[in-house]
Amino acid sequence: MSYRREHRAFRASLFDGFDGLEEGGLRVPSSHSHGTDDHDNENAVDSLQDRVIFLKKLTGDIHEEVESHNRLLDRTGNDMDSSRGIMSGTMDRFKTVFEKKSNRRTCTFVACFVVFFLVIFYLMRVLRYFMLG
Repeated sequence: MSYRREHRAFRASLFDGFDGLEEGGLRVPSSHSHGTDDHDNENAVDSLQDRVIFLKKLTGDIHEEVESHNRLLDRTGNDMDSSRGIMSGTMDRFKTVFEKKSNRRTCTFVACFVVFFLVIFYLMRVLRYFMLG
């Protein structure tokens, strides 16, 4: 029971300076001067105006950033389409090369030569590392 009394007392102390509620807002005590109200309202309006200006600039910056990213994505998509076209042409050429047995042997020979060259290159680098290091 004492908890309820303490809660009521705390709640009453919160609203000591106000006469009550009035259409969605708190009614200030009648002893409050009207000049102070106007000054407080002007300060609040100025603060809100500054916030609105800031938010307007921020949304403009966000819009520019989104437009920039959309252009970048469009360019990337176009580049991917052209790459896809080049890759499909290359794959068609490989298919025609591997259809003939003589071409297949030539490609195998070239591939073995490239692998052999890479192995020799790697071994030379390793030997040079051990000789200098």
